[in-house]
Amino acid sequence: MNKGVVSKSGEIDREWVEEGVTSHYIFARGIGAADQTLQNKTQKMATSRDSSIVNAQYNMLSLIKGVQLEGGITVEKAIETDSQLTTKIDAVIKGAQVVRTEWTADDGCVVILRLPKKTLKDMGLKLVEK
Repeated sequence: MNKGVVSKSGEIDREWVEEGVTSHYIFARGIGAADQTLQNKTQKMATSRDSSIVNAQYNMLSLIKGVQLEGGITVEKAIETDSQLTTKIDAVIKGAQVVRTEWTADDGCVVILRLPKKTLKDMGLKLVEK
């Protein structure tokens, strides 16, 4: 996660590597566009950051659903049998840390969220260690 995806000129790189799931963390990227009808630059930046965080949370949910659990099932399958698990996972994702925020030339925003796998384990999910 050393290199950002927004160039010095404020353009988003056409290609980047997603961090995804590592041994200790789950990373997710989100992109949010600025509302160009707003006159105030601060409002544009705030709304694009908010939307990029929501987008990253959605992307993180997709990654978490694919995580393998003991017994050969995924989190997605576990959710099907435990209705409370969805609520717990949603709360955990909302608590994910923003570790990078970048702005585009048109006041759009790119963020990266990080969630420790330990948080999922503390919820009672038995993750398969790779």
